[in-house]
Amino acid sequence: MKFIQSVKNEKVKQWKKLLTKKERDKTGLFLVEGEHLVEEAHHADWMTELIVTESYHSKLPKAKFANIDLYVVANEIAKVISDTETPQGIFAVCKQMKKSVVEGKRYLLIDAVQDPGNVGTMIRTADSAGVDAVIVGEGSVDIWNAKVLRAAQGSHFHLPIIRGNLTEWINKFREQNISIYGTALKNAVPMNQVQAQESFALIVGNEGQGVNEELLSKTTKNLYIPIYGKSESLNVSVATGILLYYLRGKH
Repeated sequence: MKFIQSVKNEKVKQWKKLLTKKERDKTGLFLVEGEHLVEEAHHADWMTELIVTESYHSKLPKAKFANIDLYVVANEIAKVISDTETPQGIFAVCKQMKKSVVEGKRYLLIDAVQDPGNVGTMIRTADSAGVDAVIVGEGSVDIWNAKVLRAAQGSHFHLPIIRGNLTEWINKFREQNISIYGTALKNAVPMNQVQAQESFALIVGNEGQGVNEELLSKTTKNLYIPIYGKSESLNVSVATGILLYYLRGKH
């Protein structure tokens, strides 16, 4: 156990840098905050360091984290390394566990979605719907962004989330005879015109522009969700949830 009192400490500077994509890419590490995410990280065995404030230290179940490097820091340090207005007082530095090859039946592909809340919610929804992997394409927000991690509520630790070229993945799925569904408003059919599938890949796209036209040209079929009220469209994360659950059906 190590005590740190100064915000100018080199360790604190390193932790603060992990709030930036540049440092996360450079080190292969990321920072999670809050009891739930720390617990998930520990259970998945991704943690390298545990950080708690002096006020949190007394309620920390120390035996559980006996094999993790523990840092007890002054309360003001939590504000420096936190991405929230009211830090919970517990953080963990974690390894980015990356996979490039996955085996499964159900996939979610995310094309250039930039809102971290949406991406995190889609990852969490994919986890809930039993998706085997999430593929995040270029132009999307960083999957290790603090807001993405919070919105996903620990699902990063449950299923593979891969940053990759969506065209290459679509080609792989086509070779495996996996049905690929895009989401679009034009040249698309209502979702209820396709049947639930045991195996499928779903592509969802940018909040304003939708899925890239080149990707849509490679799909098995493009779908839209009927709108029965006066709204022009659905939030991308809500639409993702509806489609994932519809496509998997009772499989």
